Amino acid sequence: MFRSLRDDGAEAPRPEVTLAVDGEPCTVPSGATVAAALLQRGSIARLTARSGSARAPYCMMGICFDCLVEIDGVPNRQACMVVAEPGMDVRCQDGHRRVGLEPAR
Repeated sequence: MFRSLRDDGAEAPRPEVTLAVDGEPCTVPSGATVAAALLQRGSIARLTARSGSARAPYCMMGICFDCLVEIDGVPNRQACMVVAEPGMDVRCQDGHRRVGLEPAR
């Protein structure tokens, strides 16, 4: 949100974080959310259970639940509410939400 400036007034580079989105590496600025990583890659977050239509991050504030993904084997995480961390494994969810903490198949 706030820019860091160097002594010469130029914007200082932000550190970056690399995570995996559906098995592909994705690099985002430190402090960015998982939803930002999905949007940067043009990835979907989930497929609906009834029609199989694609959903992606929408509201970016935890209201709509269109950005549900599996993060490090834990399903139903709101991508817009989770800060990206190095080495995180993010997967698109397909169909009905799974109840419990069992990993995806």
